Amino acid sequence: MSDLVLACEPLNHVLEGKEISKKQAYEIFDHIKNDNTELYKTANILRNKYKSNNVTFSKKAFFNLVNLCRDVCGYCTYKAEPGEQKLSLMSKKNVRELAELAKKYHCIEALFVTGERPEEKYSLAREWLKENGFASTAEYLVHASEIALESGLFPHTNAGNLTKSEINSLKKTNVSMGLMLENSSERLTERKMPHILAPSKSPKARLQVLENAGELAMPMTTGILVGISETPYEIIDSLFAIKQLHDRFGHIQEIILQNFQPKQDTMMKNTPSVEENYFKTMVALSRIIMPKMNIQIPPNLSPNSYQYFLDAGINDWGGISPLTADYVNPEFGWPQIDFVEKHTKNSGFALRARFPVYPEMMEMVPSELYQKMTPIMDKDGFVAEEYWR
Repeated sequence: MSDLVLACEPLNHVLEGKEISKKQAYEIFDHIKNDNTELYKTANILRNKYKSNNVTFSKKAFFNLVNLCRDVCGYCTYKAEPGEQKLSLMSKKNVRELAELAKKYHCIEALFVTGERPEEKYSLAREWLKENGFASTAEYLVHASEIALESGLFPHTNAGNLTKSEINSLKKTNVSMGLMLENSSERLTERKMPHILAPSKSPKARLQVLENAGELAMPMTTGILVGISETPYEIIDSLFAIKQLHDRFGHIQEIILQNFQPKQDTMMKNTPSVEENYFKTMVALSRIIMPKMNIQIPPNLSPNSYQYFLDAGINDWGGISPLTADYVNPEFGWPQIDFVEKHTKNSGFALRARFPVYPEMMEMVPSELYQKMTPIMDKDGFVAEEYWR
């Protein structure tokens, strides 16, 4: 029996509305190595069935609140040390000024990003928090989110492994939150692996945070980092770990597939970027494993080819800012929204702006926050076109 026939059987099961097992996902990957045609075809059918003709994005401003971090990841340039030029410590005044400017640019999302509990490692962070009137980064995030809301933006926080109590506090101001799983394999935390010096990247710890968010009905964005020394099976394992949580709580609103890009001044600077065909295959497999999920790739990390990933079944471009840099990947600027729309339309899709929370997750949003969104919401739960343009 040919590899193509062996791959088609489980793919047909998905098209019939049946779920595939982890073993079947392994087999699909093994059998489509030389011909991805049926995989991409199936992924496209599923995306069109469950996501219609829409490809979405979030018009955002990136609030780089504090980039001191207790972790050291093998590929990260976001983390700063005291005295470095890239160090960011945003005061309440800074937050308010950026929020007001973002409103003028018709941004919808206030993306708050911080390092992992910087006050536990750096006296500078503790002193900065104290000067602003706070005991912890999480406490400051609540206040910063309130400032963003007052300015007409909708907060989405990505601040590492927050406790259940901290997530609950942020639920009052954040319409959604984010935590990248990156990978569920403990092997990546071992010696000479990218997470050896990053205790917060423990898969058990990250999965526990996502579980806590599920128990609190907090809409969560999570995802996988592709190309950091993992195996294909470990990516599949990671996707099933996310699926298992979503099956229990229904709170995973989006999966990001992020392709590794090497950066200078990191331990992985000589590791090659992930091969594009492999990356695209993993994106399509994500759609096969979770047909109804919102699946995103960041367009700035594939600047010359992002539009071709529509052929792999994605339906979202993530946050794009007309105002601020991608401080996590500063080497890769955001594409202009007009260009993204042109590429999307040329591929046969409509570009629609969304809130940081997807329409199907609105029922999890507290009524006070939902009511703030309705004046600029269209009948489908997206941002009204006349507002975001």
